[in-house]
Amino acid sequence: MKHKAVIIKYLKKYAVIIFGCVIYSLGVALFLDVNELASGGATGIAIVLNHLTGFPTGWIILIMNIPLLILGLIFFGKDFAISTIFATVLSSLLIELWGIVFAPVLPLTENILIASVVGGGLFGAGLGFIFRMGSSTGGTDIIVKLLRKKFRSVRTGLISLGIDTLIVIFSAIVYKDFDLICFTIISIIAFTIAFDAVLYGGNSAKLVFIITDVDKTDAIKEKILKELDISATLVDGEGAYSGQNKCVIMCAIKNILYPKLHDVVRDIDPNAFTIVSSAKEIYGEGYKNHNDEEL
Repeated sequence: MKHKAVIIKYLKKYAVIIFGCVIYSLGVALFLDVNELASGGATGIAIVLNHLTGFPTGWIILIMNIPLLILGLIFFGKDFAISTIFATVLSSLLIELWGIVFAPVLPLTENILIASVVGGGLFGAGLGFIFRMGSSTGGTDIIVKLLRKKFRSVRTGLISLGIDTLIVIFSAIVYKDFDLICFTIISIIAFTIAFDAVLYGGNSAKLVFIITDVDKTDAIKEKILKELDISATLVDGEGAYSGQNKCVIMCAIKNILYPKLHDVVRDIDPNAFTIVSSAKEIYGEGYKNHNDEEL
């Protein structure tokens, strides 16, 4: 039974990685590469080198990854290295495949702004799915993970943005095309937004503090437990001005469920003082495990 669960876990992991590779490769092959937009990472460097040498982008990515994959094996272990090799080879081959399959209709759009936004967005979303599975597509992704391990307070997308900025400077020197560089920057912004949305979106929620009268606490609590199927923490409080006893109901709730919580509080105690803030990362039942890798 345990062996079956492990197999299912790995099948799900690699299904998501394959899905991420497809999205990522489509963004690169159909929008970025064909428009010489060096979006970032090893892919961006490969696109610039392809422009200089004519050597296929996918094969450049594979060659660049050899020393970086060795680093990944040393610092992140065998499972990471195997899944990264799989994602790297698959995405590189797909980039070349899409280039052949869609050759008659490329470029898909003559509008370079659309290409930069859509290409960068697909690139970032695909990579986000791959990162969520504890893998990468090699290249500078491994450098990003190493830096994230060292600077834990800095979000992965921000580190990636810093590295990509250096690559944009490199492409600026090669292309000497100001308009193209501006669109490349737009593609990197689209990449960062999509990447962070996929990587952190499932872990974000709202942190809600409901300060209500003691006699209305049980009614709100019951609705939260039964109708929303979430838990909460009750804290005794006292109004500083009124001196009345109060109860503070604290709970973390998925963004999609928050409107229902708002309705519950409004219906039971329209005078409740409610504080709502964003919670980017939550650990515990229903959310991330404390032993999960920091993304």
